[in-house]
Amino acid sequence: MKKIKYFVLCIAISLINCERDDICAASTTTTPRLVIEFYDNLDTTETKDVPRLTVYGEGLVVDENGEVTQPTASSDSIVVDFEDDDLYVFDTNTSIVALPLRISDELGNNFVTSRYILEKDTSFRLDEDVNTESNIDILEITYQIDFSYVSRACGYKTIFTQLNVARILDDNPWIANIIIEDSIENSVENENTTHVRIYH
Repeated sequence: MKKIKYFVLCIAISLINCERDDICAASTTTTPRLVIEFYDNLDTTETKDVPRLTVYGEGLVVDENGEVTQPTASSDSIVVDFEDDDLYVFDTNTSIVALPLRISDELGNNFVTSRYILEKDTSFRLDEDVNTESNIDILEITYQIDFSYVSRACGYKTIFTQLNVARILDDNPWIANIIIEDSIENSVENENTTHVRIYH
């Protein structure tokens, strides 16, 4: 009888001391991307696809010699598409993209800058017709980084605050206006909402 009590006691103690596995669920919100929607400049309430859009980080696409170049195929490393983590934003008609923002190693009050190339009508660059060309605008995104504790399994996520988005000026812009949504209060905390509207 004493052995049975001891055995039951050992099982009870082992069950009490069991903890659930520390696994970060796929549904857990982690570091968000910057969600940008494109709108019609003439009818500002309507979304509008950008024709043949390619989006990539400035200086991130290189050729076999290590020289910075423009992407030429969807297999090039570009920006993950908002709808499908396996697709790239390359020569695609779309009205929404999600851009991963660079996270600086520095902590404190320093601003971090990410630059993205937004190329409209990419197919014109890729065809052999010398009379057609694509149109490139460059977005400069500045922000500060803050860290928010998620859980022991997931660790911390990055939140981007004091967001500012501007177009680098050029002679032939296709972007007419950029508006940061009032509802986000210049802070990117999740991907459940549009952060920036671009009118074209």
